[in-house]
Amino acid sequence: MAQTPDTRPTACLALADGTIFYGKGFGATGITQAELCFNTAMTGYQEIMTDPSYAGQIVTFTFPHVGNVGVNPEDEESAEPVADGMVVKWDPTEPSNWRSVQTLAEWLESRGRIAIGGVDTRRLTRAIRQQGAPHVALQHDPEGNFDIEALVAKARAFAGLEGMDLAKDVTCAQSYRWDEMRWAWPEGYSRQEAPKHKVVAVDFGAKRNILRCLASAGCDVTVLPATATAEEVLAHDPDGVFLSNGPGDPAATGAYAVPMIKGVLDAGLPVFGICLGHQMLALALGAKTIKMNHGHHGANHPVKEHETGKVEITSMNHGFAVDSQTLPEGVVETHVSLFDGSNCGIRMADRPVFSVQHHPEASPGPQDSFYLFERFAESMAQREKA
Repeated sequence: MAQTPDTRPTACLALADGTIFYGKGFGATGITQAELCFNTAMTGYQEIMTDPSYAGQIVTFTFPHVGNVGVNPEDEESAEPVADGMVVKWDPTEPSNWRSVQTLAEWLESRGRIAIGGVDTRRLTRAIRQQGAPHVALQHDPEGNFDIEALVAKARAFAGLEGMDLAKDVTCAQSYRWDEMRWAWPEGYSRQEAPKHKVVAVDFGAKRNILRCLASAGCDVTVLPATATAEEVLAHDPDGVFLSNGPGDPAATGAYAVPMIKGVLDAGLPVFGICLGHQMLALALGAKTIKMNHGHHGANHPVKEHETGKVEITSMNHGFAVDSQTLPEGVVETHVSLFDGSNCGIRMADRPVFSVQHHPEASPGPQDSFYLFERFAESMAQREKA
């Protein structure tokens, strides 16, 4: 059948191995290069696209209905989309949701993010699982003009996430205070007016809802940039220190973050880390991290807590993991993935220092893991009593 303006592909996804996927482009036009991952969540596409942990990645959504609830500013995890692009099965439909203020396509276009629809996402997901997260180039051209050789060359030229420090690209430019708590019906977001604990949150790419959970747990939160030193953290005289999520290779970010974490540990403060913060706490304690084949990205990941036997349904977004075989004496593995047995949590045996790989703020369970914020608050309360 001859191509017409309505059937001609307007977007192209090129993998570094030369595999090509054509589809219909939406959002911004142009070309972007990144690592390709897939996310199995059925909801939350706006939160995923604005999660700073997705810097350097294009996200394939395995759930076909993406865009059907539109977008709204309340659901953004950062000020701008951070994921480099989006791959979906079906073209986004007109949104049907009372909270929607803009269509997904309009939002992506206004924020400079490229998307492609009409792709066989099952085939793409199988390829990622079998061969690992590929390097890709994504182009959206309304005229349908693609230089395939050049696109494949761009995909092959992408440096990859190993050895890449991306936290500096997504962290805050300067320190700020945070007192907004979790969303609740009917008032929406309210303010923490009676905090009990002073917390410094080091921003390696922090999601807003993590900061809201800290505030909801009774914390007065001061956020510092990723490059903050131990001296700068301790100058705020905190009751505890939080290490946030973020993108990139933890070993690369750890070059400057690990000395800071060690300084905080030497001060004897309670410490809580999530995702990249978990990985860098492990590095600071003497363990190692490894690059995963295709990572964990989704909102349906079962995680088991060893000490209680409790299974939590969690949200995950990570391409690196802590190698549990390298945990030193005095550091206990607390959580594991029931999908593949990979490490999902650690703690020091004799001190209130702990971290998890999954995202307890994302609420897929819906609140299976919020106890971790309460545990952090309790550890600060116990230290104040001592």
